[in-house]
Amino acid sequence: MDLPRGFSRRGLLRAGLGAGGAAWAAQWLPASPASAASGPPLPLERAGWAAAAAAGRGAAAQAAFPEWSRFARVADGTFDEDADPTRDMRPVIENLKRQNVSVIELDTILSHWLTDAEFTQHMAKIKSFAALAHSAGLRVVVYYPSLEVISLGGEKGPSFYKNGDGKSWVQRSLDGKPNVFYGSLVVWVDPGDESCWLSPNSPWRDFYLRRVKELAGTGVDALWPDVPIYFDGALTWCDASTWAATAFKADTGLDLPPADDFTDRRFRRYVEWRHHNLNQWQLDIAAAGRSVNPDLLTFVETVSMDYQYATRIGLDGAYLRTAGGGVSHVWEVDILGLRDGMRHATASDWTCLISMYKYARAASGTKPAWAFSYGWKADDASLVMAELLAAGCNPYEVKSPFKDISTDTAMRTRMYGFVAAHQQRLYDTVSAATVGVYHSSASRDFVSPTAGTGMFVNAKAPSGVADWWSGGSTEESCARQPWLGEFRGTVKALVYAHIPFNTVTSPGLSLIHCCAASSPPAARW
Repeated sequence: MDLPRGFSRRGLLRAGLGAGGAAWAAQWLPASPASAASGPPLPLERAGWAAAAAAGRGAAAQAAFPEWSRFARVADGTFDEDADPTRDMRPVIENLKRQNVSVIELDTILSHWLTDAEFTQHMAKIKSFAALAHSAGLRVVVYYPSLEVISLGGEKGPSFYKNGDGKSWVQRSLDGKPNVFYGSLVVWVDPGDESCWLSPNSPWRDFYLRRVKELAGTGVDALWPDVPIYFDGALTWCDASTWAATAFKADTGLDLPPADDFTDRRFRRYVEWRHHNLNQWQLDIAAAGRSVNPDLLTFVETVSMDYQYATRIGLDGAYLRTAGGGVSHVWEVDILGLRDGMRHATASDWTCLISMYKYARAASGTKPAWAFSYGWKADDASLVMAELLAAGCNPYEVKSPFKDISTDTAMRTRMYGFVAAHQQRLYDTVSAATVGVYHSSASRDFVSPTAGTGMFVNAKAPSGVADWWSGGSTEESCARQPWLGEFRGTVKALVYAHIPFNTVTSPGLSLIHCCAASSPPAARW
């Protein structure tokens, strides 16, 4: 659609929409169903991307994902290696049950470099925990990073990279550097520890899948593979290891590009190939688990949302939208400040958060969309969860920046009690929207590539606030990014005009049969 002079969708992110702006947004959106000359539009819930897909796919998804997963209220639990089931594990389970939690995400030591003997010994502990949780009526999903191994004390002591197979299996940048670092770069790697990132095309693949099968035999209900990404915190544009080079050549007939250059068609093919390669990795994890336990579900922790980060790290969650095999997502939807939550958010930042949760719901298709509900205090945490629930996602409530405690247990108990009381209204209903906003993965990747992720609008840290999402860099703002700014501006216009809409993700979308839709120009249908 053509915009009137003086207006752009990115401009809407910089300024609020008053009454006049909301009227303008309504004026420039597609005609209402009653006024459409071609007759009433096909409801979006009948289309391939919506919450109850046509041709019985909604029913098929419900069969693949049982009620406990569709109505999940998730929280973290753990235990020490010397934990006694009665003395230590049972109180954790009973406490979470009192908070109206229905699914426990069990995060123990599986991030660490473990020998086969240590891993097998730990499986016995997980089996005991799962049995206790089941006896209390709760389900268990086990967190297991899929491409990162942390070696405690590995900077100066033994490590997986230096003393194990890490040096052979590691991801590498286009100029050959190994994707390994030591402490303090990210909050989950302590000073002195080593973080080694593995190539999914290396023998690590068989090593990890073998352990997934062993984990699947413990009686747990689901797997939670984390970080199936080409980590870009230390290096960019991995993986150029010999393993990846061989796979890229086999899949495309091309050699790896020598450098990151979006004018180079070979590099553009490499960007797209990384999405497909990581998607296959996720499918293989789910299949390995189900080869042992056919009822096992897989929820992949996915940190890339509707913004540019998916291009950088290769993980495009929307590729899993139509996948079978009991695999869906846990969306890590980030907030503005690691130690402030959304307390300093502008209205435009809140609409960015809405956009992320709407994207998460769309990219999971007919399947459950579990999502992080971060907070710093009870008030900002409850507002974040309200946006999550309105989008149709299942909450995983945690206090930023970690995931082992609640922001506020009274708030969690109250909010989770509300979800339990209204779960069918929240998760068994379908969208009544007749407007769709098309999110094109290709446009995100290749239209006006820019620096920065575009997670939020407000890139300037408030006075006295540390650990701000952007690091103070103005180039991080989505208002500075041409395609993403247009997409987010469209979302903001619709939100301010109170017009219901669904996000429409592009991977796997073969036919669009909808009369009313709005799309950013860079990704026009």
